[in-house]
Amino acid sequence: MWVCGALFRARPLAGPRQGQGLYPASGCRGPATSSYSASAEPSWVRALVYGHHGDPAKVVELKNLELPAVGGSDVRVKMLAAPINPSDINMIQGNYGLLPKLPAVGGNEGVGQVVAVGSNVTRVKPGDWVIPANPGLGTWRTEAVFSEEELIGVPSDIPLQCAATLGVNPCTAYRMLMDFEQLQPGDCVIQNASNSGVGQAVIQIATALGLRTINVVRDRPDIQKLTDRLKNLGAEHVITEEGLRKPEMKNIFKAIPQPRLALNCVGGKSSTELLRQLAPGGTMVTYGGMAKQPVIAPVSLLIFKDLKLRGFWLSQWKKDHSPDQFRELILILCNFIRQGQLTAPACSEVPLQDYQHVLEASMKPFVSSKQILTL
Repeated sequence: MWVCGALFRARPLAGPRQGQGLYPASGCRGPATSSYSASAEPSWVRALVYGHHGDPAKVVELKNLELPAVGGSDVRVKMLAAPINPSDINMIQGNYGLLPKLPAVGGNEGVGQVVAVGSNVTRVKPGDWVIPANPGLGTWRTEAVFSEEELIGVPSDIPLQCAATLGVNPCTAYRMLMDFEQLQPGDCVIQNASNSGVGQAVIQIATALGLRTINVVRDRPDIQKLTDRLKNLGAEHVITEEGLRKPEMKNIFKAIPQPRLALNCVGGKSSTELLRQLAPGGTMVTYGGMAKQPVIAPVSLLIFKDLKLRGFWLSQWKKDHSPDQFRELILILCNFIRQGQLTAPACSEVPLQDYQHVLEASMKPFVSSKQILTL
């Protein structure tokens, strides 16, 4: 295999496959090849790469990389679209639970189309759509060569934005709704960060399951517009953080039961207020910390209401479950999509070359639109 220096790997978190990887251009030029045999020369791709941790808008660069030939168990994928999630930003900043070996290609989520497969590949074929099976693959690039085990096939009859945002937020939302409390139709769930990708998925999946939701958001100039949008997704109640602390909050529970499940993505005072609204014996699940403040749980709530504090991380769930169970989860979500019960979050599509604008926009407060790179 012709290479110019082994720096970028297709499996940054688990180590490279023997003889496979992505390589920087480093001045070596060669024609893009149309052959996908194991002996073919690499072709050229564009990728967003960071060589050290820091401010994403400053450390991420658009580079030309060389793509290796396809081996027997490999799949060549043309990426179609890849979102920018908070976990992507955290990885680049260096404060996430999984960090790839540097330099690395950014992006943990996205959808691509299979271009070619190795002779030992059985699960996917050219033309199929695929998403990453695990984080750290580096989806912010035009093409890539992955091993078959690193990919999950998804149906191509769902909208592209749904497929591109399928593997993280909806999965997190569904598992949190299913795994911590035995909820029944009519039961209530309360959450903060309700306009986030996970929050929007929670609203829609909960509605499909017959659950009622109280959705907390930060106050903002266009609060009515946001309220209307979340209610159109199925939200029963939308209130601000300030409204959550008012005595009038008790009036809501005259019409609906107290929540048995709270979903916390903020921490700090917001998480404390969620706890106060829980029914006795209820559970608060923390899956994010946007406020960068600790969860504060009054002792009285733990003792007298017997509340439970749990955490959820999709990457850990995947470690604890088989690839087939993850595929089953994806198919469940695809069925929601086909039935019109689950849509992609509000998205803004941006070309790859405008990445700096996208990275800056994704870190601004009160952003209600997910940034998606079109590749």
